[in-house]
Amino acid sequence: MDNFEQIWNKVKSTLQLTFDEDIYNQHFAVIDNVFKVSNNYIYLIAPNSYIKNKIDNFYLNRLNYLLNELVEEQYLFKIITKEQAALELKKETKYEINTPEEDIENKYKTGLNPTYTFDNFVVGPSNRLAYTSATKVADQPATFANPLYIFGHVGLGKTHLMQCIGNFALDNNPNQKVLYVKTDQFIEDFGNAAQQRSFEDFSKKYEDIDILLVDDIQFLSGKTKTQLEFFKIFEKLKDNNKQIVITSDRPASELFDIMARLTSRFEWGLTVDINKPSLEHRILILKKKLNIETSDPNLITDDILEYIAQLFDNNVRELEGALKRVLFYCTAFNYEFNIENTQEALKNLINSKKASTQTVDRTNYTNILDIVSNYYNINTTDLLSKKRQKKYVFARQVGMYIIKELFDPTYKKIGQIFNGRDHSTVIYSIEQISNYIQTDESIKNDIEKLLIKCGKK
Repeated sequence: MDNFEQIWNKVKSTLQLTFDEDIYNQHFAVIDNVFKVSNNYIYLIAPNSYIKNKIDNFYLNRLNYLLNELVEEQYLFKIITKEQAALELKKETKYEINTPEEDIENKYKTGLNPTYTFDNFVVGPSNRLAYTSATKVADQPATFANPLYIFGHVGLGKTHLMQCIGNFALDNNPNQKVLYVKTDQFIEDFGNAAQQRSFEDFSKKYEDIDILLVDDIQFLSGKTKTQLEFFKIFEKLKDNNKQIVITSDRPASELFDIMARLTSRFEWGLTVDINKPSLEHRILILKKKLNIETSDPNLITDDILEYIAQLFDNNVRELEGALKRVLFYCTAFNYEFNIENTQEALKNLINSKKASTQTVDRTNYTNILDIVSNYYNINTTDLLSKKRQKKYVFARQVGMYIIKELFDPTYKKIGQIFNGRDHSTVIYSIEQISNYIQTDESIKNDIEKLLIKCGKK
């Protein structure tokens, strides 16, 4: 163990010569010794999660480069917090040095964001069931629930929670093969494999793994061949007792244009949802984010955090973005953190939010509906009707997309405009047009023309 202590001290000496004194003292001088060595990782304890995340995001590659200059075997540094170290001590009482594994760096390029951990996921009534289920799946892959299906609206933490599972699994067993992939990446990979008529690499990537994490499965909608391939992968992983985790913006039963035998399998395991957080929960989220973003958790007072939490109640991503904006604004201009400066920092976001709400409330959408109807040579009555002919359905989907793009009302509001259609129908319609824009140049041009005609500047 003394040998690894000496190696870390040598790395620190190089870092001290490389970085400014303030950077070195804040990030590296405070790490005095090696916590343990296990599974080819050299564990170092950061004083708090803020320092841990800064090193993970900005300095870890440099640390590992310096480490590889000093050792013949392949090792990597792993930064953990004091809380994580305490959990490790419960599991084992002495150091463990294992035989290095070949090609460790390439093996663990899993697509995971190392900052997405259970430690920094804020639990509340809106996500408690999803969180508890995810921890059990991470601790007992392919045993507790398989697949785990997590659904909820955009920005509520589905991706964070899904990646928590992968990071936890790798922390406990770095030899596991974990793959996180967005559905659009899966579609692209399959398309490339089909075009090149070579599925060997594709199959190895998606079938030779222990845990598969698939984000935003709703984007498989309408992709029949890709669905068939995903079905085969799902079946093979399940038969081989490998864990599958899936996220979506809606329950499996409400997925459109995805084969029934696939959606039914999504419901084989456990389905959990994440809802919008309450005010109290949003304040806790802000406090946790503040601890990550700054070393001084008292930098922003509770009344400011409550003010931000009351304003931004739509999703967690929007909430955290507002906090980061306040931090940057006051720090950059050396302003005091108070309500007045918070309001100034968020002025544009607040005005935009108010303008959007007011526009949606007062706008008569007849003009847009008329423009879309005329463009596709149909009557507005048919556009709003229940008729299922292709030309009406497509024009209807375009109308929904245009209204969402220009005014960003809720899906429920758009459904009301189109004679009370369900919000899930609206979501599907907008996604269909989004997909067409990506794949069909003529449709993309039509949408751009329509947006301009309808008032987009």
